[in-house]
Amino acid sequence: MLFQKSIEPRCAYCTRSAPLDDDSLLCAKKGVVSPGGHCRAFQYDPFKRVPPRPVAPDFSKLKDEDFTL
Repeated sequence: MLFQKSIEPRCAYCTRSAPLDDDSLLCAKKGVVSPGGHCRAFQYDPFKRVPPRPVAPDFSKLKDEDFTL
């Protein structure tokens, strides 16, 4: 869920961070940090979190008999 209260703190989801380049963020409190880090000033921003894509269903294992009544 995107709007959970108990989210694992990460700088990538913090309101105080801004993207700097591909592998670092600029934090208002700590300066340049890695996206996996966190500090006590963490505030969750649900709009910065990108959920994982759902798994595509595998229909190759189904037979024609599965679709008949």
